[in-house]
Parts: sequence; C-alpha cells; structure tokens
Amino acid sequence: MRGYGVARTRLVAGVAALLTVAAGLGVRAGAARTGLGPDVAKYAGDALYTVLVQTLVVLAAPRVRPPVAAGVALAISWAVEFAQLSDVPAELSRRSVVARLVLGSTFNAPDLFWYAVGAGCAWAVHGWLRGRSRMAVG
Repeated sequence: MRGYGVARTRLVAGVAALLTVAAGLGVRAGAARTGLGPDVAKYAGDALYTVLVQTLVVLAAPRVRPPVAAGVALAISWAVEFAQLSDVPAELSRRSVVARLVLGSTFNAPDLFWYAVGAGCAWAVHGWLRGRSRMAVG
C-alpha cells in the first residue's frame, strides 16, 4: 500500500506541475488579451513559479510534509531571485531561453513577496490533498 501512495503522490505532483505551467502560460496570454497589464501576469507568474518548484519537490520526495516542501520551494525561489543581484543569471539569460525562464535576469524585491504567496498557496493545497488521501486510506 505504501508504494501505491508514493506512486499516486508522484502522479498528482506531475499533473500539478503540468497544470501549473499551463496556468502560467494562460495568465500571461489572458493578461495580454484582457488588458490587465504586465504586472498581473508577472506577479502571478512569480507565485506560480514557486508552486511549480513545490510540485517538483513533491515529485522528487513524495513523502515530504507540506510545510517542508513549501519552505524548500520558497528557499529555492528566493535563492534564484537573490542570485540576480549578480551578473551570472543575466549573462546566462542572454545565451539561453531556458536560463531566462528558470533564472530570470533582474532582481526585483516585490518578487520575494509573490514567491511567498505561491509557497503559501501550494502549502495549503498540498496539505488539503494530503489530508484527503489520509482520510481515503484510513
């Protein structure tokens, strides 16, 4: 039964990662179409970036507790943002679209808040899903 729980958790995390990427692309396209402005898409993208990192943490370590996964995701997101205080991410971003998407290029302090929003939302959903799966098993 334990193996089934791990496999199911990984499946849910993988689907959540794909849905998070789709949501990020959708927010960007929707904000452009509706005239909500680039800030809405940017900050929603920041929050979703951390949600995606959390889904990847759960994919790699399916038994991780929600607050730990959220903390790791937030730490990674903040580390990437603080790395932008150096020239390394900007230089890598000039050479690669993937590096630009993953590392960004310019430090922006408000991003730190939106990463925390994403971590909080991911923690809440992860905890809710974990509680539901325990109720179904128990």
